[in-house]
Amino acid sequence: MTIKSEKAYAKKIFDLLKKEYPEVKCVLIHKNPFQLLVSTILSAQCTDERVNIVTKDLYKKYKKPEDFLKVPIRELEKDIYSTGFYHNKAKNIKKCCEMLVNKYNGKVPSDFEALNELPGVGRKTASVVAGNGFGIPAIAVDTHVKRLSNLLGFVKSNDPEKIEFKLKELLFEEDWINSSHYLATHGRNICIANRPKCLQCVLGNLCPSFSLS
Repeated sequence: MTIKSEKAYAKKIFDLLKKEYPEVKCVLIHKNPFQLLVSTILSAQCTDERVNIVTKDLYKKYKKPEDFLKVPIRELEKDIYSTGFYHNKAKNIKKCCEMLVNKYNGKVPSDFEALNELPGVGRKTASVVAGNGFGIPAIAVDTHVKRLSNLLGFVKSNDPEKIEFKLKELLFEEDWINSSHYLATHGRNICIANRPKCLQCVLGNLCPSFSLS
């Protein structure tokens, strides 16, 4: 398949997803880029729903980076315990907030590379914050995006960076941010891991992984 035909195929897929999910948005509840940054760190190996439950109270207690630095790490671990991997997450949040305070005057940088260099922040988290916090074109590759990108035949790889760059090659820049939301929403609702609802899928006529079983 040529790159031209790949782009045409991707456009058909995402045109259908746009119609199916016209109001997609970032599922993580946040009021500013800092809250989104912390929520995305917490979302590793955890559902967005659980993160939103935890942060409902968390952001009443911690309003800015300095607040996270003031409390003992054991207290922070207790506050985020139910998101899982709380030892590492608390440590990363503390280190991240320390850099925000010392290097960026307590503000979250909008530059992608600067975001990517923050402790506990990889390309996925940086892409989530850049795109949904600052409106900067970016594609966040989570487990749903990785799985569906392979099932739909966009890639044959589990490397998040390769998937990110391939999707960027196939899609218009203005569609980058929401592309992650479309795939994630479809992955949660229809193309569920190990039990996909292929017969209910709007992509059935195009998907190379479609199954009648």
